[in-house]
Amino acid sequence: MTLPIYVYGSPVLRKVAREVESDESGLDDFIEDLWQTMHQSDGIGLAAPQVGKSMRIFVIDGTPLQEDDPSLKDFKRTFINPEMVERGGDDKTFEEGCLSIPNLREEIVRPEKIKIRYYDRNFNFNEEEHDGIAARIIQHEYDHLQGILFTDRVAPLKKRMLRTKLNAIAKGKFEVNYKVKVAK
Repeated sequence: MTLPIYVYGSPVLRKVAREVESDESGLDDFIEDLWQTMHQSDGIGLAAPQVGKSMRIFVIDGTPLQEDDPSLKDFKRTFINPEMVERGGDDKTFEEGCLSIPNLREEIVRPEKIKIRYYDRNFNFNEEEHDGIAARIIQHEYDHLQGILFTDRVAPLKKRMLRTKLNAIAKGKFEVNYKVKVAK
């Protein structure tokens, strides 16, 4: 089922998400809903808070970016209860966007390398190192679980300049081709 994307201004986007239990009721269906919603919205990543669930889970499909980065050819993952254990390498700047902040893109600086521990959809434990675009996508989605949006990572002056656009998004003044939920 395709779920609505909660947009900027929704309180769930600012909460630190709770841990997911391995025997959580409806977890498989919810994971499928995340995948379907991400693909229907033309996203490359989607975290549970973005669909109104304060849970430590996100999905990533980097394959649409494989032309820019061939290592993303088969990069599809479900991350449950992830823990970022290392960030390193040089800081790199890259333009990011977010389904929860429609029609807004900004240059964001992030470390180029990460190490992350997580459980996959079968609750198998994984520890992986990623770099480049894969590391960036993971960091962006991981931030959602911490209640952080990519606009929180822009310079203070730029953030003030974005305030009008962000307020308009919070009021539902934008157009997208996917279902959204605006905070009331």
